[in-house]
Amino acid sequence: MLDVAGHELSAEERDVLQHPLVGGVILFARNYAEPEQLRALTTAIRTARPELIISVDHEGGRVQRFRDGFTRLPAMRRLGEAWALDPAFGKSCARQAGLVLAAELRAHGVDLSYAPVLDLDYGVSSVIGDRAFHREPAVATELAREVIAGLAQAGLRAVGKHFPGHGAVEADSHVAIPVDGRGFDAVWAEDIVPFRLLAGELGGVMPAHVIFEHIDARPAGFSPFWLQDVLRGRLGFRGVIFSDDLTMEGASVAGGIRERAAAAHGAGCDMVLVCNRPELAIELLDRWRPEVGADSQARIHALRPKPGSAPTDPQTLAGWATYTDARDALRSLA
Repeated sequence: MLDVAGHELSAEERDVLQHPLVGGVILFARNYAEPEQLRALTTAIRTARPELIISVDHEGGRVQRFRDGFTRLPAMRRLGEAWALDPAFGKSCARQAGLVLAAELRAHGVDLSYAPVLDLDYGVSSVIGDRAFHREPAVATELAREVIAGLAQAGLRAVGKHFPGHGAVEADSHVAIPVDGRGFDAVWAEDIVPFRLLAGELGGVMPAHVIFEHIDARPAGFSPFWLQDVLRGRLGFRGVIFSDDLTMEGASVAGGIRERAAAAHGAGCDMVLVCNRPELAIELLDRWRPEVGADSQARIHALRPKPGSAPTDPQTLAGWATYTDARDALRSLA
């Protein structure tokens, strides 16, 4: 999974997308000017290689890549606050957020958002913060389940992150190497609960670049224990495992970009992300030769959007009452 530079595909980028190891494109705020341009860009990507998955980090709050022309989605903590006032209201808002998020993305040619965040809100993480629903695992699970249902109503699969949990460490894995000193039983009893209860409803999971030092010396995204023994084995997860961005500082413990990709793939990741460093993406494509299993290919293919009730073009979506009602209800929270 790699990225592109701007609002349009360059000729060089079209060539790169033809490489057999490229499985998808992740979009960022720099790739967005306005809705019509986004739809033209996703059409160009799909024309270049129809089977690619087009993805984005589009959660709501401060992590929303497309803003002008899109509904301003609330941070997930706001949904937790709504739940605290009235659980039924909070759950309704969560489902509406999932529906609006997915319907708008799909109408503009985007296949997948890396959402929802399943980390718990311990109040200490500089990078998670208000991206988490709640401190209590049961509440986070309830609200996430509603977001997942809203996504599914528009045909999108959900990707839960950051397994087994990033919320209890202060350091930001984008710029540091976070270390969590808890033992396995504490993580299992708290942070893993949403992943365990939702494993059968998630199309994908993204592990954290967090080292649980008393459990495994490697970050979770490079750990066969966390990805194979726990996520695949104990939780029975059968969807796609995405690495988090391999250019982040939290991934640097594995070495250079080839070593990072090999570590993530060897631990069990189906797809690795290389973001904002096109030269490293090219190096990986030129010099890495992993064996891509049929099981991984089938899991990735299954992430493509499914037929849903939401219209798949902006004009028709604008007249769909289910969407417009949900959008209007969210405006007071955003």
